[in-house]
Amino acid sequence: MGGPGCGKGTQCRNIASKYGFCHVGLGQLLRQEAQRGTRRGRQIRDIMLQGLLVPTGIILDMVSDNMLSRPESRGFLIDGFPRELKQAKEFERLVGRAPNMVIVFDCSMETMVRRALRRGQAEHRADDAEPALRRRLETHYSLSEPVLAFYQHKNLLRNILAEAAPEDIFAKCCSVIESLQ
Repeated sequence: MGGPGCGKGTQCRNIASKYGFCHVGLGQLLRQEAQRGTRRGRQIRDIMLQGLLVPTGIILDMVSDNMLSRPESRGFLIDGFPRELKQAKEFERLVGRAPNMVIVFDCSMETMVRRALRRGQAEHRADDAEPALRRRLETHYSLSEPVLAFYQHKNLLRNILAEAAPEDIFAKCCSVIESLQ
């Protein structure tokens, strides 16, 4: 978990590669669906461009479909999920248990904005344009507190300071992952 531009996607790709986990990137799934000409795709695109959250039902359908399509995986890294408490509780109900751990990437707003704007230019991502990005950050901060408290109460949170270079952050991630084994 963490705000847009904190490094979730980069670190999840690295972790998945090293440990053989399946990386379920919620943002990527949503962007792919938004590019499709379907009714659901157009709905998702419109919501994302406003910097708002896609409804929980759509999110859970997409995440579970992605996970079910990969039964051979050693484990799953769900990047960018849950974004609100309702999603966390509903996911646990569907899966039948809590996650093994929740890694939180702590990063300043300035760093996230700088990284996301750079990424938006490089990848031509409309959701990383500054007005939508600022709304996404506000939404993230307002909705993530109850989720973090929920997982903290279950002793599942692992915080990683994500201001350093990607390779330094990855080393911290590896320490956290290996503490489970």
